[in-house]
Amino acid sequence: MKKTDEKILCIIPARGGSKGVKRKNIKPLRGKPLIGWTIDEAKKSKYIDRIIVSTEDEEIRRVSEKLDVEVLIRPEELAQDHTPSIDVVFHTLDELKEGGYVPDLVVLLQCTSPLRKAKHIDEALSMLIQNKKNADGIVSVTKEEHPPWWLKKVDEDGYLTDFLEDQDNKFTRRQDFPDVYRLNGVIYVTKTETLHKEKSFITNKTMSYVMDRNASIDIDTEEDFLLAEIYFR
Repeated sequence: MKKTDEKILCIIPARGGSKGVKRKNIKPLRGKPLIGWTIDEAKKSKYIDRIIVSTEDEEIRRVSEKLDVEVLIRPEELAQDHTPSIDVVFHTLDELKEGGYVPDLVVLLQCTSPLRKAKHIDEALSMLIQNKKNADGIVSVTKEEHPPWWLKKVDEDGYLTDFLEDQDNKFTRRQDFPDVYRLNGVIYVTKTETLHKEKSFITNKTMSYVMDRNASIDIDTEEDFLLAEIYFR
């Protein structure tokens, strides 16, 4: 039973080409195509009521349809290495609007995050829905283990210089640093009206949903596939 009256659309972008691993999005992981992990968890969500896979690839279309989700074919120019995800999202929204469907919230799930569970999706959506009067969206993050104050640059003469110009916080012990977080690319949610206005999933009123390191894994290389296998175990 759906837990809200909001119309919530989930978009899963999946193009056929990939540099790190050939045909990555449908490469098997524990007997299931990589994209299948994201599709299956999105289908388990108590909030999401429509799922669209956006692709230019015929094989990805067939795999996705076998998993019982809608597929929207996007043009080749929106399936290049440099194509921003936001352009894919707007293409999907424009196509659906022509059919009379306009969601209240848009969820973007990259299919390279196979350890993301429905539990994570629903916890993030629940947080946003409970704070919808004061927040534009919610984005998943994970705690950064390496303090940015330790980052260095190497100048043209080979000498180390500070990466951050503001070095007022020159702590020496890891536990003395304030907590910092990085975007993990696992869950993006925003109001549709905000998306059209800001052209971004992140505004100054975007909430954070903190995830652990294992669930935040992003598949980009063959080594990442092996690491995901370990985390699954």
